Order: sequence, then structure tokens, then C-alpha cells
Amino acid sequence: MTVFQPAQLGPVTLRNRTIKAATFEGRTPRGRVTEGLIEFHEEMAAGGVGMTTVAYCAVAPSGRVNPHCLVLDAQAVPRLRELTDRAHAKGAKVSAQLGHAGLVADQLSNKTRSFAPSTRFAAPAKGIVRAASKADLATLREQFSSAARYGVEAGFDCLEIHLGHNYLLSSFFSPNLNRRKDEYGGSIENRSRFPREVVQAVREAVGDQVAVIAKLNMEDGVPKGLQLEESLEVGHLLQEDGALDALELTGGSSLLNGMYFFRGDVPMKEFVASQPKALAPIVKPVLKRILPAYPFEEAFFLTQARRFKAVLDLPIILLGGITKRETMEAAIDEGFAFVALGRALLREPDLVDRMQAEQASESVCSHCNKCAPTIYEKTGTRCVERPLVQITR
Repeated sequence: MTVFQPAQLGPVTLRNRTIKAATFEGRTPRGRVTEGLIEFHEEMAAGGVGMTTVAYCAVAPSGRVNPHCLVLDAQAVPRLRELTDRAHAKGAKVSAQLGHAGLVADQLSNKTRSFAPSTRFAAPAKGIVRAASKADLATLREQFSSAARYGVEAGFDCLEIHLGHNYLLSSFFSPNLNRRKDEYGGSIENRSRFPREVVQAVREAVGDQVAVIAKLNMEDGVPKGLQLEESLEVGHLLQEDGALDALELTGGSSLLNGMYFFRGDVPMKEFVASQPKALAPIVKPVLKRILPAYPFEEAFFLTQARRFKAVLDLPIILLGGITKRETMEAAIDEGFAFVALGRALLREPDLVDRMQAEQASESVCSHCNKCAPTIYEKTGTRCVERPLVQITR
């Protein structure tokens, strides 16, 4: 079995088993779908991936990380349809990552309140984020459903529900962030109730028209956060619900431990420089706390992901530091359904094609992570080691 053979993901056939993982593109100023965003995914499609993922598609204005995030609504559909059409013309399928930033949503710049499982201060939100009421949860479920329907209208082949990185749905899993006393807090079954309701709502909204997958935290990477054993229970519950076609496994917290899902160098100087100068005295201590250093290892989530693959029948997508063809082939031979690449494809969008042609055996990505701060630049998210090209905004 080879990574370059066609494979089935729910009702969708991908030309191979590679997926461009969701990495915020930085090409949606004021939430607009731009030519630059379309070109970004058209280039990924032309480079040979089986599917490219548009990230991050907020389900409501309150769910944006900042005002420069796309909201998947009726207004966005025509241009997103152009994006999916152009990626399809290059042979790739296209996924939309649906999510709500929760504690990571900047309430001040968004000019709207966000939501959390329990009331607490959040630095990215620049203040207190209030606990969602049951009425709020009902509204959020409908917002996910509505965004999913617009995703189908826009021509997406797959919808990826963001259950990771301590965004809203992920934060419900965390005993550290979820202190609720009602049926949405307490046991892991209760803490997983709202995310599971959202997954079910999305599936009911789209039926079998498209694939529905979830990006699930295996661990939050913080002492009192979600741990592996409880995440395995969540995996079982999601499988029993029967609404998903696959699980993509991740870890870490955009709120509390952002390097857990990156690994490699911490470009602190570049991160600080990307923020407003007036905030520098505050930003640097905060970033040092939430960006601890982890050495890069090839396929750094593989050990934990094997635990899920061993006990679940759901197809598993392996993510995390995959840079070598031999790693990709070994993962598929071991039973993983797909492999997802992020930084390697930012560095070399044509990597899959060149690997298939045996012109490359691994990515030249140096894991410097200087791509991460570029999400705030006018150039859009990019590999700083690639020649700078003009981005159509």
C-alpha cells in the first residue's frame, strides 16, 4: 500500500493519502476571501496533495481569533466556491476547518463577546470570557450547522470540526478550563457532551454529501488539562456516535502551550516583533510562558496516535512533524488512513509531487517556526526561507 494511491474519506475519493493540514493563511483581511487565499490553496492543489484545508473558518463573528478571520457565511460562499473550483481543477479535494476560538478569540478587536465553558480571564481575549449559558450553547450549535451548510454550498468536499488546541469545543474537554456543575461539566462524558452535540449537528446538517472529520486533542500539554486516557474515552464516544468519517489527532493549547503542536525552535524575537510595540513589555513575558521549547522530532505525535489506532475503528489521520517520504509510507503501511503535513508544505508546496516522482525524499523545512509569526504580516503566512512572492490581497 502506498501513500500515493487513491483513498476513500467517507463519501469522497482523494487522489492520494496526503492532506495539507489547517494552517491559518493570513490572507483574509477583515474576513474577506481574497485572491491571495485562493492562490494559496490552488498552489497546494497543484503541488499534488490529496486534499487541502482552508483554515480557520469561524462559525460566527464571536468565534474569530481576530477580525482578520473568515466567517463561513452566505457572504463568503461565492468566493469560496471559486477557491474550491480552482483547487478541484488542479486535482485536489478541499476541506473547511470549522471552529469557534472561545478563550482565544480577541473580544476587543472583534467587538463582540466570546464564550467559554466557565468564566475566566484569557490573555488572547484581553479580558474575562464569560461562561456560555444553555441558550448560548443552543445558538452555537446552530451556528456550526449553518456554517456547515454554507460549506457544502461553497463546494467543500470535507468539513473538519476543530476539537483541538483549547479553542471553544476543545476547552469543554479540559478539566482545567471546564468547571461547570451542569450536564456539560464534571465527568469526561459530561465534558464531551457539547462537542459531541456539535459534531452530530454538523452531520445532520450535511448528511452524506461531504466527509465530516474532527481534529481532536490527544493531550493539552498542560498539567491540569486533558490527558491521553480521557481523550481516548472521547475517541470511543465519538466513534459510538457514528457522525465522523475520520479523526485527525493533535495536541497542545493555543491558550496555554502553543509550542506543543509545533516543536522545534521558538522564534521569540519574531513573535514579539509581530505584536504592537506598545504591548511589548506585556507580550514577551506572556509568550515566554505559553511557548516553551520542545525539540523537533519526526512524527512527534506518532506514539500517542498509535494508542487511538489500536482501540478505534475510525480512520485515523496522522499529523505532527511529518517531513519524510519513508515516514509517510510507514504510517500508511501501519494502518493510518492519511497523513497531514503543515510546515513542510509551506516550505515546499510541490513536495508531494516531487516525492511521488522520486525527486525528493524529505522536506527541507528547518523547523525554525518563523512561519508562525508571519500570520500577522501583510505578506500572509509564509515560509521565510522561500523567496518572497507578491501576494494578491
